[in-house]
Amino acid sequence: MEDEGVKLLQRNKKAFFNYEIVETLECGISLVGTEVKSIRKNAFSFKDSYVKIDKKGNLVLHEFHIAQYAHGTIENHDPGRPRRLLAHHQEIKRLKRKVDEKGFTLIPTRVYLKRSLVKVEIGLARGKKLHDKRNSIRDRDLKREADRTMKQSF
Repeated sequence: MEDEGVKLLQRNKKAFFNYEIVETLECGISLVGTEVKSIRKNAFSFKDSYVKIDKKGNLVLHEFHIAQYAHGTIENHDPGRPRRLLAHHQEIKRLKRKVDEKGFTLIPTRVYLKRSLVKVEIGLARGKKLHDKRNSIRDRDLKREADRTMKQSF
């Protein structure tokens, strides 16, 4: 996130471990008022969340849990409801073709604030095999060890 006015709220670390992210797309998200307040407080979870394209051609975010706002009233939101993602129609059609043809899936990778708007970055992803995950663990451990030795040498 190198743009000015962008504040990263959370990164989906599991997505980068379990999937090979081929391409990313920035989307807006349709929220109600108390959901925005909870997201600004970082009270949400990516656990098992994914994106589907419905029959009308809309991107819908499923299993994305946003905790209820503590100071909300009886009108507080449902934490597990599906939420619509906002993207251009041509981009949605292009993603649908890739998901249908090549066995990709769509998963949220990051949630951030851009100026005052909540944005979700979704990734076109392909599942990793077990040996790919082992390579990721090995590379992460090697990088951690190299950083540790560099830090000790200074």
